[in-house]
Amino acid sequence: MKIIAPLLLLAAVLLNSGCASRGAATATASFDFGPLPPPKALKTPGERTIKVLDISTPSGLDSTQMYYRLNYANAQQAMPYAHSRWSMPPGQLLTQRVKNRLAQAGIRVLGGSDGVNAPQLKIELDDFSQHFQQAQQSKGVLTWRVSLIQGRNLLQQLNLSTEVAAITHDAPGGARAVAQASDQAIDMLLAAIVEWLPPRADHTSQTKPQSP
Repeated sequence: MKIIAPLLLLAAVLLNSGCASRGAATATASFDFGPLPPPKALKTPGERTIKVLDISTPSGLDSTQMYYRLNYANAQQAMPYAHSRWSMPPGQLLTQRVKNRLAQAGIRVLGGSDGVNAPQLKIELDDFSQHFQQAQQSKGVLTWRVSLIQGRNLLQQLNLSTEVAAITHDAPGGARAVAQASDQAIDMLLAAIVEWLPPRADHTSQTKPQSP
């Protein structure tokens, strides 16, 4: 009995510590894009209006899972982090970010269901993940197709891909790199919209000289 009791006590301690470590390991971290970067001034001032449709995503990106690819092992397989997630599905995160960024730059942003006759911005997301070139070398990657549509007419189309090296090669480092790649892509989109959409003409009435 003197030997069995300490063994039972030791087993209980090990069991409790094992449960505690498993509980800590299953805690899930949630990530978003953080605050907006400083606003960018438009090249040509003036009012612009655009409808921003909800960004479409492939079925693999319609959840909050954070994905990574081990390009050095199997670049065709996207794998989710076990205990790290986005705060919203990528399409929702990016739609919100695009709208906020355009509005911050002084563009009038409308939803797709608004009745105003304005060009529509359609974005299709292809890649939104962390890519590992080596075990200790990774980057955040965003790839999307941007289309400007008026009615049934395709006015402009642009394929964009941005990547940012991760500072740490884990889920937090990947989340930060993907967020930075997203902001870079949105800045490129903003520059394109400035080129695509001329500012609304100034309709301020001016006094014309009287004819003699």
